[in-house]
Amino acid sequence: MKIAFFNSIATWGGGEKWHYDASVSFANAGHDVYFFGAPQGIIANKLKDNKDVKFIPVQLSNTSFLNPIKLLQLKENFKRLKLDILVINHPGDLKIAAHAAHLAKIPHIIYRRGSAIPIKDRLLNRHIFKNWVTDILANSKATKNTITELNPDLFPIDKIKVIYNPIDITEFLERPYTPVIPKSNDVLTIGSLGRLAPQKNQFFLIDLSKKLKEQQIPHKIYIGGIGSLQEELLAYSKENNTEDTVVFLGFLDNVKNLLMEIDVFVLPSLWEGFGYVLAEASLCKKPIIAFNSSSNPELVLDNETGYLIPENNLDAAVDKIKILQDPTLRSKLGEQGFNYCSQTFDKNKISEELHRYFTGLV
Repeated sequence: MKIAFFNSIATWGGGEKWHYDASVSFANAGHDVYFFGAPQGIIANKLKDNKDVKFIPVQLSNTSFLNPIKLLQLKENFKRLKLDILVINHPGDLKIAAHAAHLAKIPHIIYRRGSAIPIKDRLLNRHIFKNWVTDILANSKATKNTITELNPDLFPIDKIKVIYNPIDITEFLERPYTPVIPKSNDVLTIGSLGRLAPQKNQFFLIDLSKKLKEQQIPHKIYIGGIGSLQEELLAYSKENNTEDTVVFLGFLDNVKNLLMEIDVFVLPSLWEGFGYVLAEASLCKKPIIAFNSSSNPELVLDNETGYLIPENNLDAAVDKIKILQDPTLRSKLGEQGFNYCSQTFDKNKISEELHRYFTGLV
């Protein structure tokens, strides 16, 4: 097969990781693989020594889809390569790359969707999904459901395939780590990971700590991550007198540095396309508390690997924290979480499913 991946984002995130890993996987399997990306981006740097994935630089902006010259250049590039499949990651890329691919008569134009946020029911979106995109690949059932949430006729539901994000479980388990927090048997140690951003909802963790203090439950909450809300969160913690129980660790280059040392993992995100950190916490055999929303029920089995609670329900969170003061229960849920995630999200299993999906299209 001749496959091209299109991702013009210069930074590194979940979508970029998926596209990079998938391109390398198909190239290693002997397929003819191309990658259209930002010339100064992280993916370009990671692929510079890879002779099996041909990198093609593209410089795009938010208005590039209005530029007929860029559109025709892309179209000619696609025609020259005679691609079987084009996979597009970002909504901004979709506007120009899907159009150019349609003009170049690429048979399979796949939009890979990794965010569980409803697609806006706008005229341009209706045109893109009716006329240009041939297939959609979603990273969770929750993501699939949000695609047509605002317009049930936006795209045929039977042409949306769900394949979970792969996790290299062997690498994760064998990865060395250095603890960044002290181990204590006197307090319940709670951990959380994520960008300090509105979606990740870390204010809930501060409110949780305040409530636990009021009920005299000894605890520490450690939050890993950086982001735009850092100063606001620090101020909120000070305002609520939780500076002694809520600790911001900053960026962690290895999540195991935190996850291996905590008792319970709490994720207060308002939505997740696919919560990598939930799987990683389970692989560290930690019980989880998360909201019963978006893709969380696909990663956390309620009462088996952790607990799913109503969104922003502090009383429910406190109740589960009290239950998880029992180390035997924590160990049981953690073990069950490890078994579930290692069997469900294994990189080799997911890779085989993705290869079968692409082969079936062609």
